[in-house]
Amino acid sequence: MSESSNRQLALRWLEYARNDLQAASVILSRDDVAPRTACFLAQQSAEKALKAILVLKGLNVIKTHDLDAITEKLPKNESTVFESLDLTWLTEWSVESRYPGDWPEASSEDAKKAVAIATEVLDVSTSFFLANEHILRHFDTKYEAF
Repeated sequence: MSESSNRQLALRWLEYARNDLQAASVILSRDDVAPRTACFLAQQSAEKALKAILVLKGLNVIKTHDLDAITEKLPKNESTVFESLDLTWLTEWSVESRYPGDWPEASSEDAKKAVAIATEVLDVSTSFFLANEHILRHFDTKYEAF
């Protein structure tokens, strides 16, 4: 896939991530929707934001919900930015929030924490995008003279 195609597809991944995060944020303010739904959407947002970076870099998107596994596929300088975030905890909501099981129900505090982590992942992912756009614009301008 060309760099331009990668960029366009990555933008779509980022848009889906932003949409999931917006929906999760709306749910936080509602009493009639289970907090586990916000946790699930927050996890999905983070997953899509991380996969957007893979696409942008021309790397294969792995079929997993494991956020740590996705960050391991990123170049080292990109993956280290996410180390301070509790991605392991957020990953748990990819399954626990969707199916009944032998685990506690999500609380509103869990939902707030999930949305906060996903917001950080999306913000950092977007910053990689903006940095990449700046670099591309620099090279485009630099080589227009040739």
